[in-house]
Amino acid sequence: MIIRSLADTACPSGGDARRAFLRNLFWAAGAAAFTGGLPAVAQAHDGPRPGRIPPLGPLQAPDAHGVRLPAGFSCRVVARSGQRPSSSSAYLWHTYPDGGATFACHDGGWVYVSNSEVPLVGGVGAIRFDASGRVVGARRLLGGTSLNCAGGATPWGTWLSGEEHELGRVWEVKPEGTMLDARVRPALGVFKHEAVAVDPLHKTLYLTEDEGDGRFYRFVCAADDWPEGAARPRLSQGRLQVMQLAAAPAGTYPEPGLDLSRPQAVNWVDVAQPELSQKVVRGFLGERAPGTIFRGGEGLWFHAGIVYFSTKGDNRIWALDTARQTVEVIYDFALATPPDNVLSGVDNLTVSAWGDVLVAEDGGNMELCVIRPDRRVEVLLQVVGQDHSELTGPAFSPDGRRLYFSSQRGGATRQGITYEVTIPQA
Repeated sequence: MIIRSLADTACPSGGDARRAFLRNLFWAAGAAAFTGGLPAVAQAHDGPRPGRIPPLGPLQAPDAHGVRLPAGFSCRVVARSGQRPSSSSAYLWHTYPDGGATFACHDGGWVYVSNSEVPLVGGVGAIRFDASGRVVGARRLLGGTSLNCAGGATPWGTWLSGEEHELGRVWEVKPEGTMLDARVRPALGVFKHEAVAVDPLHKTLYLTEDEGDGRFYRFVCAADDWPEGAARPRLSQGRLQVMQLAAAPAGTYPEPGLDLSRPQAVNWVDVAQPELSQKVVRGFLGERAPGTIFRGGEGLWFHAGIVYFSTKGDNRIWALDTARQTVEVIYDFALATPPDNVLSGVDNLTVSAWGDVLVAEDGGNMELCVIRPDRRVEVLLQVVGQDHSELTGPAFSPDGRRLYFSSQRGGATRQGITYEVTIPQA
């Protein structure tokens, strides 16, 4: 679903034209087909539709859960770490909930999947909702892994969970499955994994690495790995590569003189020995290590041909145009001016079906912020009284009417609370 035809939008010239083009791409649906690199316009809408975040007014006083919301929004707690989300299940909600996503079920309900960022005993848990939004079950989907931080939903209906340590790998789980269904995907690399996003058009997966000298990766599936007509890849054969800014030397952080607010061409370089820890490989290669440095890669999402990702080391939100192979910074806290300079400690992110980029703060002042298609920044909510924590796992319900997120170390035991926010519909 697309709310605005690109052909109907007049574009200025030069750099302003490119920025206008990218703003318009914010509004295209993530599942849109592509023709000549542009999203095909399936349908135009003028009025509000379910799932769109309405204009946000000032935050109200904290509710009973310590959450400040604009007028018209409401909040409830759906899980507390160490407690059962559902009386029909013995599963105790996991400690330190992190990255998450939702998946539609055949009966009209959905599943919210969430990582556990705990050393050695991390994994993935899930809450099952019925069509009315009532919690009807919970279960563990993955165990025996370590520091499961972020990840990503796939177009074929699974969750990819990344381990955030130097020997970390990506695991694939089924939202309505069991731990017996979990599979490790070593072809996606060995490094401090954060998030994963899938570009089904180009049969490519993108991955972030949470290291001060980290890289931004992509995995290009081999033809035999994702054959023509196949619903999904095997994720066992392909090329693991790192992004290299064409205007910057390999192994360096972008110089201040490079204008990252404008599109910068990128190249992709195969990593050396993808089966080994990339931190170790870089240490061995030294200055010969390929790829541009991205300081602390975090959240990641694919939407309408654009891959959005955050880097916490410099408080930036990036946008990679997968058709043109250019990247630019759409938000930089160091350069932001009032009223947009409210987003810091950038971490997990997601994108609504309407193109709003939601970014959770790790640090800052525990806010969940929205970057609008025109790059204005608004505060959607704030959690108070939990400054020791961070916000994680933002994800919309399949119909877009609810938003899930966690305070990773919230609650009396500082083990985590998971919330649901109801979005008012115009």
